[in-house]
Amino acid sequence: MSTNDLTPVPNVLVVEDEMILRMRAVDIVEDAGFRPIEAVNADEALSILESRSDISLLFTDIQMPGSIDGLKLAHAVHERWPSIKIILVSGQVKPSDAERPEDSRFFGKPLGVEQMITELKTMVGAGALRIVPNTSDWPVDQALRTTEAFDPPPPSVQETTLSAENDSLRLLLEQAGIDAEALLIQAGIDAKKREAADKLQKLILGELHHRIKNTLAMVSAIASQSFRAAPSIEKGQKAMDGRLAALGRAHDLLMQVSWASASLTHTLSSATEPYDNHGGRRFHLNGPDIRITSGAVIALAMTFNELCTNTTKFGALSVSTGRVEIAWTIDDSKQRLRLSWTERGGPAVEPPTRRSFGTRMMESLGQQLTGQIQLAYEPGGLVYALDVPLSSVVAAA
Repeated sequence: MSTNDLTPVPNVLVVEDEMILRMRAVDIVEDAGFRPIEAVNADEALSILESRSDISLLFTDIQMPGSIDGLKLAHAVHERWPSIKIILVSGQVKPSDAERPEDSRFFGKPLGVEQMITELKTMVGAGALRIVPNTSDWPVDQALRTTEAFDPPPPSVQETTLSAENDSLRLLLEQAGIDAEALLIQAGIDAKKREAADKLQKLILGELHHRIKNTLAMVSAIASQSFRAAPSIEKGQKAMDGRLAALGRAHDLLMQVSWASASLTHTLSSATEPYDNHGGRRFHLNGPDIRITSGAVIALAMTFNELCTNTTKFGALSVSTGRVEIAWTIDDSKQRLRLSWTERGGPAVEPPTRRSFGTRMMESLGQQLTGQIQLAYEPGGLVYALDVPLSSVVAAA
């Protein structure tokens, strides 16, 4: 990474509640040559804007939890800070020109990387930061091809495939609507009941379409992150496969409870079970069970996949005598959840020389849940601690 000493690097405020999608947006901003400032919702974004005067562009998702959504945030920013440029993104809604602030831009998810980088540079300027991939361990011909792919990155095969799959899914959803209407008529259901069923069907299909688009965006982000930091294509492919499998297990867990909430114990056991040597009980879980939100399920599942992958390669589970203790407590007086991952019996560990995808994800999880995380590289093994408000993880009754 290099900076121009004479020209300050513009700051871009990235607002996205989905952890992995926020990391993806941050990478896009950095690749465009700008400095990202992160927020997980509109309330946090407004707090940042009120405390500093050096934000050049707002890059925000529309659907977000909090007191206002991204579209209302965009209007508030345009009214109070008219010099700030605005980019809106969404996988569900597409606001019209009249619904968006003047001179703002809109893009649907999954995001096209090259298009987004071009748009950012057009709206803000050329940028000053530059990301240089580490290709020292790659074969020479492979490293040359990969470096070319990053400067600027053309649309990847995965993104092209995901776009085509999304179009196919949209057509399937439309056909499902047509088929359902025909079945209702054939069954002799009267017009009033058909109208009610049609409204329910549209609601269900709309929600399904939103989840599909969001999942495709997340898969695209995982693919990008996996290959971005990988020392070789083979290792990038393996990392991506593991992360997609973790995402799939989290979705399986949520499907069992109709995507409402899930058990914290089941979430952690599901995340660690594939790494437990077929029942060897090298993971020891201890803590009171609570119901947690779907967002917390996915975030914890992805984070624990990174911890599990790391410990099997370099930590306690890389040797036969190692084990991992996962414990959590609830502080009722302070309304906080405290969770720890402690490795024992493994080789001595040292702090990494660079911030890996896993480290970034853990930091992002702490931010998303408005809490703190700590990583300690103790002689006996890695210790990971998460301390968050209960309100950030516990599902509504």
